[in-house]
Amino acid sequence: MRPLFFCLRAKRNVGCLHPLVCQDTKLTGDMNMRILVAGATGNTGARLVQKLTDAGHVPVAMARESSDTSVLPAGCELRMADLTDLKDDVVRDVDAVVFAAGSGGHTGKDMTDKVDRDGAIALIDAAAKAKIGRFVMLSSVGADDPSQGSDGIRHYLEAKHAADAHLQKSDMPYVIVRPISLSNEEGKGFVTLAEHVDRDGQVTRDDVAAVLSASVWQAGIEGKVFEMKEGDTSVVEAIAELAD
Repeated sequence: MRPLFFCLRAKRNVGCLHPLVCQDTKLTGDMNMRILVAGATGNTGARLVQKLTDAGHVPVAMARESSDTSVLPAGCELRMADLTDLKDDVVRDVDAVVFAAGSGGHTGKDMTDKVDRDGAIALIDAAAKAKIGRFVMLSSVGADDPSQGSDGIRHYLEAKHAADAHLQKSDMPYVIVRPISLSNEEGKGFVTLAEHVDRDGQVTRDDVAAVLSASVWQAGIEGKVFEMKEGDTSVVEAIAELAD
């Protein structure tokens, strides 16, 4: 049976994240992962930070000086940084990175390029340079073929496509999650994860955050790219079924 957890620290020789799984490696350490979350104060990012905290991990919330950090759990570790002017040390002392940032629908094409494309690429490069154990990308359905998108969303999909492609070419373990349209309703906890899904309907941000969280530590899903919608399978089971 494939282990549930993936040891992100083993190859960095700084202590195993999950000693119950990696006991044969003779590595020691706690089970708390330090996970940098880009977009931590956003609608999905804040939910992700809470889920990581509830799971006993240590989210490092990346935020701009102007961000509303009141949406984050009390005592959450902050790392002030701007995706439009990123420094390599933003990934210091973390085991994994999740990109859950976005310029938002109210911004123009220039900001979409700066955040969703260039900011993501800069963070990927910093993480790869630091040999981060895993990079989880929140992408979107349609990012595989932006030409099929409507006029209003095509530029956004092109930016996501470029970021996804850059991650796939990096020398770093990755997971790319592509949900359908998002809603702010309460999470249901049941999803469908597949190479392609029916794109009608919506999926809750809460369930997307749960999938992002599980994508950080689930073993055997390195290099996976999958779409996501509401479904009948629990998040934990759906993620585990993707494992090789």
